[in-house]
Amino acid sequence: MTYAAQPIDGTSDDRAETSRGRPGGHTWRPMPRSRTYTYVIDQVDEHIVSGALRVGDRLPPEREFATLLGVGRGAVREAIRVLEAYGVVRTDPGPEGGTTLTSMPSEALTQVLRLHIGLANFPMADVIEARAMLERWSARLAARHGSADDLAAIEHELLQMENGRSDREAFNEHDTAFHVAIARASNNRLVADMTTALRDSIRSLVLESFHGHADWPALAEQLCADHRRVFEAIASGDESAAADAVEEHIRSAYATLGWGRA
Repeated sequence: MTYAAQPIDGTSDDRAETSRGRPGGHTWRPMPRSRTYTYVIDQVDEHIVSGALRVGDRLPPEREFATLLGVGRGAVREAIRVLEAYGVVRTDPGPEGGTTLTSMPSEALTQVLRLHIGLANFPMADVIEARAMLERWSARLAARHGSADDLAAIEHELLQMENGRSDREAFNEHDTAFHVAIARASNNRLVADMTTALRDSIRSLVLESFHGHADWPALAEQLCADHRRVFEAIASGDESAAADAVEEHIRSAYATLGWGRA
């Protein structure tokens, strides 16, 4: 049975013809040897990479999917749970529901990075280097493309930080939101999602460092000054100054907070 030659989500024959014309011409292949849910994930991955599946397409119903791939329904259910955790699919209940391909890259990236950073699978120094590289580009692009609304969103978070220094939890939330707002102003979705995922993934570590710092008022003052320099460079459209300011801020914070965990 060649499932890809049929509309995956019950759409018209025209859609089916379009699906057949996508690169790769993938079909659902029964499992060639004894494997579990990983085979189901591999098959979905192949269909996505080939273009046979796109955001908005539905996977076959559980029973039919299991038959197509030659696996048990339990393997399909487990694969769907993993794909949901990855942010690749969404399952809606009810007779009109089903499992649909979706796109939640920043949320999925954040979850994966947070788990692996928590397990120390990435040295903190590597995380900081990645942040510096990505946020340089975010700041540069924000200075180039940022709209009035983008600048207002960035400045809002900065003002919240400046006016609420006594509350470390709130300060941390607005600090994170400040960097996320810059990423979104970059007008580059991939850069924005990767930057957002990295910054969100260390949110709890930053807060822990805030609580452990001996002189919080001085630290908050310095962080606000750093963020103010970043914002002013972006608002003035100075791409190089914005990139330099955000990297200097990241490296300074790294040194001050002592994130030296290997």
